[in-house]
Amino acid sequence: MAGRPATDGLLAHARASLPRYLEELGQLVRVDSGSYSPDGINQVADWVEGRLRRLGFAVERLSGGTLPTGQRSGDILVARRAGALAAADGGRRILLAGHMDTVFDDGTALLRPFTVVGDRAHGPGVSDDKGGLLAGIHAIETLDALGWDQYAELVLLATPDEEIGSPVSRPVTEATAAGVDCALALECARENGDLVVARKGVADLKMTVTGRAAHAGIEPERGSHAALAAAHLVIALQDLNGRFPDVSVNVGVVRAGSRPNIVPAQAELHVEIRSSSAHGLDDCRRAVEDLARTPSVPGTHAVVDVTDVCPPMEETDQVRRLAAAALRLGAGLGLSVGAAATGGVGDANIIAGTGIPVLDGLGPVGGGDHSPAEWLDVSSVPGRIALLAALIAESGDAHGHSAA
Repeated sequence: MAGRPATDGLLAHARASLPRYLEELGQLVRVDSGSYSPDGINQVADWVEGRLRRLGFAVERLSGGTLPTGQRSGDILVARRAGALAAADGGRRILLAGHMDTVFDDGTALLRPFTVVGDRAHGPGVSDDKGGLLAGIHAIETLDALGWDQYAELVLLATPDEEIGSPVSRPVTEATAAGVDCALALECARENGDLVVARKGVADLKMTVTGRAAHAGIEPERGSHAALAAAHLVIALQDLNGRFPDVSVNVGVVRAGSRPNIVPAQAELHVEIRSSSAHGLDDCRRAVEDLARTPSVPGTHAVVDVTDVCPPMEETDQVRRLAAAALRLGAGLGLSVGAAATGGVGDANIIAGTGIPVLDGLGPVGGGDHSPAEWLDVSSVPGRIALLAALIAESGDAHGHSAA
């Protein structure tokens, strides 16, 4: 099919498919698939793999390996389907990205089963991210129903560990993103319907403060108080807030000492830096290292180790063009859609770190994530599926379209 499908046709198909969407969403939400529940994640992966194979995708299923805790991870799915438009003729490769894991423990699906009351669906993962992942599948199916195939390749990535920072899937996400033209991330929209054009990046640091132990009652003067040095560092680190534009610092963990009658010889601080830009993360990290070089307690010294860095999803010109296309298409569907930045991180950050333009929040409207009150706005589902399908269609052909 040449050209783009009509938005009214997309919306009509999405509305007609809503009962099946809700039936399938219930099937997914009824499965416990916390990040540390590989069997549950793989049950969801089985379902997603089968659904995509029926849509003509070739699905590569990768063993997730071992998490930092030593536990087994769930599997990673990378599904691909070629379109009718060659890259030389303007066909583009589009990545859809969602995750299969939730933050909830095993047994939650039984305690809080999937329900639909009025315009709201409830259940663990109904919004984050099973509702969004399923919306991606339905958007593809909607385009198929209208005969649209004007793209070089569609790629769908489903990860098992997004909720814990993607420690296992990150290399796969980076490799999958490296060859595409743009990415559409399937986290659900903000509660007001906004898409996400930017996410802060995160740097996790560990500061180890070393002093000298001594008997606290007999000869405390022979000790070098690591906990006192750490306390001064906590104050200095928190004072970094406000020094750099749109950068926040938080000392989230403080550990020191072993007994009350010993001058502590060691202390440990876990520090998180969040920034909307890569240079903000770097500037603040250097400031933390400067503080470590000048301890306030004689005889102590501090060492900084960077334990993890998640790049920011920055609002580039390409992302702005992609968002502008989404807002225009949303208006054509009668949707009130805006664009927002958020401090939370996700797989979209990892994709953005490869240099690929990515737009997030393309799932249905939802909220209450990570809580018993998690909800999905059922009435938003057809419009958001139609919007996602329209954006895929606009992004699939480089000729005559405004998307990134």
